[in-house]
Amino acid sequence: MSIAQNLQKILAELPEHVTLVAVSKTKPIEDILEAYQAGQRIFGENKVQEMTDKWQQLPKDIQWHMIGHLQTNKVKYLMPYIQLIHGVDSIKLLQEINRQAVRWRKQINCLLQVHIAQEDTKFGFDATEIEKLLHSEEFKSFQNIQVRGFMGMATFTDDPTQIKAEFTSLKNIFDQYQNLNLPNFKAQILSMGMSGDYALAIECGSNMVRIGSSIFGSR
Repeated sequence: MSIAQNLQKILAELPEHVTLVAVSKTKPIEDILEAYQAGQRIFGENKVQEMTDKWQQLPKDIQWHMIGHLQTNKVKYLMPYIQLIHGVDSIKLLQEINRQAVRWRKQINCLLQVHIAQEDTKFGFDATEIEKLLHSEEFKSFQNIQVRGFMGMATFTDDPTQIKAEFTSLKNIFDQYQNLNLPNFKAQILSMGMSGDYALAIECGSNMVRIGSSIFGSR
């Protein structure tokens, strides 16, 4: 099937309240344009340089999401165009995003990445760190950041029971902070689920999925 057909098939399966981020990392401009012409407007990348190059070449109504691990020294390059940073995994990164956002006189949308997987390779805060962060005076001082919710990645495993338990733990954190209403925090987005597990993620409460290979084919 073509990229457009893959996209239409997935969109037909997704409930209305779920946002699709088409993961276009490593994919050429032509592939992204095919998805764009089929109606897709939200694309996710995991490398700043690659995303910046694509932003410069592609239509300006595309919303770009940074879905990979973001280094603090790369934050400034995203400022002109970034719509949402998914993987905010440290206080140091939040400090730098806020600092750059102040310089650019912008409000930057972010998600806090929560470490839910059994693998050490995944980044993110744990539940205790989230609580400490959201109740800290320093967090409240970040006036140029809007934290819109949470993101997480399940363990890379074929065991659906384990994946479901990890997704459920993230949904519980999301629910816990639903009523916390700070000027720079409102839990609206729960970004979890990729090509292999998005149906289960939606079942567990996800309202944003990041899908690449099911749209563009394997890398």
